[in-house]
Amino acid sequence: MAATVLAAIGAGVAVAVYAYVSGLQKNIAKARKTGLVYLGYSTGQTHFDRLGTETFLVATPGSLTMHTQSAETFPKDVATYGVLELFGKNVLTTEGALWSIHRKVTSASFNEKNAAYTFTEAINQTKGLLNMWFGPDGETRGTTRTIRSLEHDTITWALNIIGYVGFGLRLLWPGQELPKDLDPRLAKYGSLDPPPGHTMTFVDSVALTLERIMAIMVFPEVLLRVLPFRFAKEAYKAKINYVRYMDDAPRDGMDIIGQLVQSKYGENAGKDGSSNTTFKLDDSDIIGNAFIMTVAGHETIANTLYFGLLELANNPAAQRRLQHDIDSIFGTTDPSTWDYETNISPLLASHVSAYVNETLRLVPPVTGIPKVTTPDVEHAITINGRTYVFPAGTSCYLVAVCAYRNPRWWPTRPSKRTGKQTDLDDYLPESIEEEDEIVDIAEYSGFQGSDVSASLYRPVRGSYLPFSDGARSCLGRRIAMVEMAAALAAIFQRYSVELAVDEWASDREEKSQETIGQAETVLTLKLQGGRHVPVRFVTRGKERFVSDPELL
Repeated sequence: MAATVLAAIGAGVAVAVYAYVSGLQKNIAKARKTGLVYLGYSTGQTHFDRLGTETFLVATPGSLTMHTQSAETFPKDVATYGVLELFGKNVLTTEGALWSIHRKVTSASFNEKNAAYTFTEAINQTKGLLNMWFGPDGETRGTTRTIRSLEHDTITWALNIIGYVGFGLRLLWPGQELPKDLDPRLAKYGSLDPPPGHTMTFVDSVALTLERIMAIMVFPEVLLRVLPFRFAKEAYKAKINYVRYMDDAPRDGMDIIGQLVQSKYGENAGKDGSSNTTFKLDDSDIIGNAFIMTVAGHETIANTLYFGLLELANNPAAQRRLQHDIDSIFGTTDPSTWDYETNISPLLASHVSAYVNETLRLVPPVTGIPKVTTPDVEHAITINGRTYVFPAGTSCYLVAVCAYRNPRWWPTRPSKRTGKQTDLDDYLPESIEEEDEIVDIAEYSGFQGSDVSASLYRPVRGSYLPFSDGARSCLGRRIAMVEMAAALAAIFQRYSVELAVDEWASDREEKSQETIGQAETVLTLKLQGGRHVPVRFVTRGKERFVSDPELL
């Protein structure tokens, strides 16, 4: 009996070894056939500069994957996003006819009316943030505030905005109170204590769901419920509470998620005005799209604002340019009086927009974009003037953070800060500056309207994709840019941000950049393990560090 068992185990091992070796040999053969540089998965050499190429292949027993920083165009590998269907199918994870339905329904929410709501609410929430830091009059707590909770505060800021614009919920800063005339169905969402039927507040359920997203994606709900680990208990608790809040959400309202709900439950539910074609979403689809919009409209925007503030703290000269443009547009007027229709075009055509774009280039929320070659036939592409043929369905990984620093696609010059051959690692919203002419980065993809100046630099298609491009480009690009620009304007009209040098002394900028460079990706790019950059906000005119004249 023992001999039989051992023989079976030996046979199983032999089969596994054969599959392993033959799979590796098969994929290495495919890699050789293309003519590109390739690596066995165990070498660990994945840096483009070490290989001297913009594109290479990684051959493993189970797959052949292209890694590239080239601006060649490949279709999105939708299959890799399947893990994000944990709450239901959505516009990010579907394809074909089903994707068309999701796109049609969700795109209706991203309009100028909701962009205007976002502009107003971003200003309102930024004022709430500043009031928490400095007091209601802007100076009650002094003219200088060292902020040790900046990442947490930007996350709260973004959640409060998506809560209102996305769900119609009024979420609060410490010391604020809910409006007395608030719809009682919505009061529980802004409550500072768990309402009946819940074990945590709505804000905490969203925050913890995002914090434990990897566990929620990897482990089935039934397993999370019984695993004796803290991460599992928190993931289960967060998911259950979040789904309950979504299930209880009112089925009316003109907010973004409300419009999704109306697509099923409204009087015109499921009807296309031109063809009367049915295109309803299921309840799980609505929750699935609500989740994706929450992630996209919350964590990515919060992280971009956070890293943008850190980059501006490192660059006083850039900050002065930003404030000059804000002053020229708004002067000393109260942000609560700013008008979307009047102000948004000049705001998004100013340095404010360029600074958001530059932050997205240097510290993008998504550092790698999964793509795939044609699934059914071999795919020929040209790289650096040479044609290569790839096997059908080859997985591709566009290393965005490298593509965004590829000197073949971006104007460059020697770095004044580091002495390096190029300045592509520097935070320089002014991509090209000669005499009085400044040319900034413009988005290639997404909304092509008043926020894209004809004078701005347009990267080669595929070399800059913070909002993706083509048919699957980010629906919320316009709203995201409006939200971040409004916040920057409201902050820097009155305040400046500096590194807290009482902790980091003379090498403050080097340590700050080093810390930012340690950001890691879980769902999006963030500083992990308690890492942070100490900063302080000061009333304008009270800065310790103004600018380096040589950088002006």
